[in-house]
Amino acid sequence: MSSITLQEVKENPQITAYIKKADEHLRSLGFTEHSFRHASLVADIARDILQRLEYPRHTTELAAVAGYLHDIGNVVNRQNHGHTSAILVSRILTELEVNYEDIATIIGAIGNHDEGTGEPVNVVAAALIISDKSDVHWTRVRNNDYATFDIHDRVNYAAKQSFIEVNNDDKIITLELEIDTEISTVMEYFEIFLTRMIMCRRAAEALSCDFQLIINEVELL
Repeated sequence: MSSITLQEVKENPQITAYIKKADEHLRSLGFTEHSFRHASLVADIARDILQRLEYPRHTTELAAVAGYLHDIGNVVNRQNHGHTSAILVSRILTELEVNYEDIATIIGAIGNHDEGTGEPVNVVAAALIISDKSDVHWTRVRNNDYATFDIHDRVNYAAKQSFIEVNNDDKIITLELEIDTEISTVMEYFEIFLTRMIMCRRAAEALSCDFQLIINEVELL
């Protein structure tokens, strides 16, 4: 039994095929981008959060792996994709002879990343939740016809910058957003993301931190 690194996960052909096909499925359903950009960004941010909070390197690497694999279940179905992702990841990592305790930590995080059913059951889950919910950005919008944008398209397209800041001294995790209010209002952001922001607050608390949301330089949470 061994551990697993983000680089090893990225080089695995089965994982690569599943993420590629999962994103194709979501594209056909009209969802925003969930491909290698999103997977890599979530992995990097999840690892960075725990690094800045001075967690052990092994734990930060588990967070990166969980972040990269968290949406792989979309290859099966969008519904309950967090749970499906966890099951698929369990099988893949078992075949790779990864340490069982590491697998348990990773799939626990992945199975709890969705705001409908998830909770920050461990620090890896908490970092994954915050990193995933922070990826609101105009580059994720795939609809080229602005006239047909729905609220999700508008909110993502309006988000020009999104940044997670971790202050370990004051124990504060901050999501800073720059939103073009000529495209989408701040109220629309809250209409679709309020439950995610509440989940981020719970995740920050699991990391012994407070959570702040700043939009256009105004603190809202």
